[in-house]
Amino acid sequence: MQRSASVDPTKMGVGKAIAVLTSGGDAQGMNAAVRATVRVGIYTGAKVYFVHEGYQGLVDGGDNIRQATWESVSMMLQLGGTVIGSARCQDFRSKEGRAKAACNLVKLGKITAEEAKRSSHLNIVGMVGSIDNDFCGTDMTIGTDSALHRIMEVVDAITTTAQRYLALITALACGADWVFIPEMPPDEGWEDHLCRRLTYQRSIGNRLNVIIVAEGALDRHGKPITCDIIKNLVTKKLGFDTRATILGHVQRGGTPSAFDRILGSRMGVEAVMALLEATPDTPACVVSLSGNMAVRLPLMECVQVTKEVTKAMAEGRFEEAVKLRGKSFENNWNTYKLLAHVTAPDVKSNINIAIMNVGAPCAGMNAAVRSAVRIGILQGHSMLAVHDGFDGLAHGTIEPMTWGYVGGWTGKGGSNLGTKRSLPARMIEEISLNIAKFNIHALVIIGGFEAFVGGLELWNYREKYEELCIPLVVIPATVSNNIPGSDFSIGADTALNTITTTCDRIKQSAAGTKRRVFIIETMGGYCGYLATMAGLAAGADAAYIYEEQFGIHDLETNVEHLLEKMKTTVKRGLILRNEKCNANYTTDFIFNLYSEEGKGVFDCRKNVLGHMQQGGTPTPFDRNFGTKMGAKAVLWLTEKLKECYRHGRIFANTPDSACVLGMKKRAMIFQPLSDLKEDTDSEHRIPKTQWWLKLRPILKILAKYKISLDTSETATMEHVIKKRGTV
Repeated sequence: MQRSASVDPTKMGVGKAIAVLTSGGDAQGMNAAVRATVRVGIYTGAKVYFVHEGYQGLVDGGDNIRQATWESVSMMLQLGGTVIGSARCQDFRSKEGRAKAACNLVKLGKITAEEAKRSSHLNIVGMVGSIDNDFCGTDMTIGTDSALHRIMEVVDAITTTAQRYLALITALACGADWVFIPEMPPDEGWEDHLCRRLTYQRSIGNRLNVIIVAEGALDRHGKPITCDIIKNLVTKKLGFDTRATILGHVQRGGTPSAFDRILGSRMGVEAVMALLEATPDTPACVVSLSGNMAVRLPLMECVQVTKEVTKAMAEGRFEEAVKLRGKSFENNWNTYKLLAHVTAPDVKSNINIAIMNVGAPCAGMNAAVRSAVRIGILQGHSMLAVHDGFDGLAHGTIEPMTWGYVGGWTGKGGSNLGTKRSLPARMIEEISLNIAKFNIHALVIIGGFEAFVGGLELWNYREKYEELCIPLVVIPATVSNNIPGSDFSIGADTALNTITTTCDRIKQSAAGTKRRVFIIETMGGYCGYLATMAGLAAGADAAYIYEEQFGIHDLETNVEHLLEKMKTTVKRGLILRNEKCNANYTTDFIFNLYSEEGKGVFDCRKNVLGHMQQGGTPTPFDRNFGTKMGAKAVLWLTEKLKECYRHGRIFANTPDSACVLGMKKRAMIFQPLSDLKEDTDSEHRIPKTQWWLKLRPILKILAKYKISLDTSETATMEHVIKKRGTV
């Protein structure tokens, strides 16, 4: 929603007071939400107050309610939990307790009739901070992604886990053999089915089985299913050496992930805007995430639907419970079922689908390949591995892939198939011959901008080479997140977390030495996604990118800003620079400029992160995203092959038979490569429109720059049922 230009955002909050509190179990990312609420509140001219110890602090009043300052929320982004404390409060459940809390909100002590008249209404906005992701109305709650990081660290380390959504996503992300969740109890006879599955997995060479049990898992009769029950079952019936690991509060701890920091920051900004735009008649709302969009939902609607989930489960309406949890949960469950509980068909389709990686390697590629291969096998297809990208397709380095071929690939970084940046145009004849030689009927290309361009070249050569008239799909996988047709790419989240973790360590160093500024260079080519989002996640003072042109005046302004900052209690600075943001204002130039202009006030250091951003173990987000993308791509190809089967052969020459599978706002959609040419800046290898640029003002405002807040990111009130997307 674009706010009227007549409203000055820096004066919206004048004369108003905002109280921020955290309640219930703490979750990583809460501090990012608190920080954003405080700083944007102050930016708008409002007074902002901390309420320490949650609702208990409201009831007790006194020193539990203190005014917040800009500096009081510094150096907290990387901290887990909540720095203002949280407590479960029975007093607030009573009318007397709430009356006492209301009194404390208005004034410490009794109030006059006139004061009561001025304080006759209270606007409430909620942000959902919970590691369980169990609140209906939002795709992700603050803290869930970080909890998944902790779980996956344990699963990877002992190559075993916790809790409804957490259990389901972990099962997808680690390729678990079985998952038990409360929303969908196993069918009768699950014990025998489980044992048969574990036995089969051992028979095909797997030496380890992973079974994930959510807290509160039940069978169809409401009888609890626990880790000990499963351990005893497997030990007695199969004789396998079995260990149980209960993660418990490990899931609440640790450093927040980049996703949770950005989510908390966005929700904090949105919450303040929702409060300041509210009238006495505006209902209490929750700011939540739908796809990549911030939305506002009526609080009571969300609570009602959440209660309906519990009621449906209690009454045995499990299919309905899954649907009430939302499309995201339902699709995750369906993907898990496809990969974990279905055996390959006896009848083959006689279809050969080739899979290749193209471009630079990134974390999550292997998860997408594994998912695509296994879904293809379950559809009756033969799956072919093409090694080393288009070079491999031209040279014939192609081999069949079995179910076991891709076992254990989900958690491995890089590209097991091998990947190169070569494009097909210069070897199109050889590629055409090998497509015919290996009888390839469809192609899955997983990779970066070269994958996009390569797919486009294959489409363009269809008129000349009939062998290229086969369905193909490009799955975006690159740390740069620069593929037209998709808001997100596989691998970008892992790279973002690598940068954020490095920035945390650098900020810690700067805080210890005092009066120090670090210049950090990130990857991304001409795309500023990594620099911008890492700037939000790490609390950078500036992030220079190609998409937002800057000059010497802007650099001078940033230096002056840091000179002023050094006069406060926060005596450090962090500047991010995208590697190709400007040919002349290089990392060395900016380092030298800052060093000279800051002489006597602060010193400067620089760090070029380099290829460490392409490596590492995939994050839960990239594993899950890659798994869903790979599955969806092959299911789409299966349908497209049926459409293109004519006169005993496959012939695909329509634009919609060569597509990019991308996530756009709230849904995964297929877009023809030919349609995306217009939205592509081919020279600089970026899309012409990029959604995350709307977050740039938030980065600057949280760094205390006096700029106008572009409110196009601001959401409007929606309703829970209408809101649901199809991701």
